[in-house]
Amino acid sequence: MADTGTYPQKVAVIGGGAAGLTAALAARYNGAEVTVLEQKDRVGKKILATGNGRCNLSNTDLNVSHYHGKNSKFAFGVLNRFDFHQTMELFERLGIAWKVEDGGKVYPMSDQASSVLDVMRHELEMLRVETRVETKVNAITPQSGGFILQLNSGECLNAHRVIVTTGGKAAPNLGSNGSGYTLAEQSGHSIIEPFPALVQLKLSAGFLKQISGVKFEGEAEIWAAGKCRAQAVGEILFTNYGISGPPILALSRKAGEYLRTGEKVFIRVNLINSMSPQELETFLVNRLQQQAHKSAFFSFVGFINKRLVPVILQEAGVIDIHKKAGQVTTGERNAILKILQDWRFEVTGTNSWNAAQVTAGGVDVKDINPKTMESKLVPGIFFAGEVLDIDGDCGGYNLQWAWSSGYVAGESAAT
Repeated sequence: MADTGTYPQKVAVIGGGAAGLTAALAARYNGAEVTVLEQKDRVGKKILATGNGRCNLSNTDLNVSHYHGKNSKFAFGVLNRFDFHQTMELFERLGIAWKVEDGGKVYPMSDQASSVLDVMRHELEMLRVETRVETKVNAITPQSGGFILQLNSGECLNAHRVIVTTGGKAAPNLGSNGSGYTLAEQSGHSIIEPFPALVQLKLSAGFLKQISGVKFEGEAEIWAAGKCRAQAVGEILFTNYGISGPPILALSRKAGEYLRTGEKVFIRVNLINSMSPQELETFLVNRLQQQAHKSAFFSFVGFINKRLVPVILQEAGVIDIHKKAGQVTTGERNAILKILQDWRFEVTGTNSWNAAQVTAGGVDVKDINPKTMESKLVPGIFFAGEVLDIDGDCGGYNLQWAWSSGYVAGESAAT
């Protein structure tokens, strides 16, 4: 973009994360004078943590079913206005070569989240976008022709348009502390109560310390009000507080939904999802017969993680785990079979905001124009990213929401 030296709009972007930096670029591309206000000591800290430091940029499957919120369909129009192809074209222009991995996950060829932040910061500097760090906005006050932003330093900043991209409450050490909700409420917006998502689950069981650290490839389901509400497969990890792993993070949003209503929530774990119930029964009958001379405990060594064996046997009612495998009763064997493929735990909660990757809940999108991301209540204020009541599945969906909503907000605010 040619720098003309005159700018029809002064746009203030509150929050220097993925959505904020994209909004700043879009606003500047469309001729605005842009200032980014970031309360941490540098912008983009959360970008550096995404994708385990590799930055899962997006996903080739952007079906709206991967998004959640009170009105998840709101995401559809925004994702179409700045879609996957436009996103990748932007990053290609900035210098990011990219690749697609399993599940449609898109990563930079460098496998470095830092490279994504580097090219965005370089572009902002080249475009002469002002970035002010360690700067918190305490209030946004409408005035004739725009707004006055009251900063923590006591200074006031004038802007024609304001874009709020402060994130949610997940990973507060990286800058998301819920401050955007206060600004939104000041302007009359409703907040859907936030709760942690893509986070580990806490379970009720007295033996968790015994099996903490045990990993397995299996299946997990969330049950509430007598029905299976969600399921996922992959590597699952028991911890001293409960359960973790990619499938658990994927299920945590649904668990959180029901927990906050007061509903009892259970997780069903299938340790042996590679066999049907009939196949597993046949296998176990044969194994106990073939190893009848061994102890019940030792007969399972080589089949499942041996740290699980005493716990499973005791949970199945095998009081003496050292009795001969041939002495295991039919009732005990059936109880073992059930635990191996239908082990149920009550979910008592999730880990804290510090452990969460994303926020569920946020600013109610009913008062946001999906074509522009502008507030319907206060014209001139725009919202984008995680501060809104839209969150995505694990796999690049949340960053794509940040890029798309940020770009639409920036472009609209400038024009």
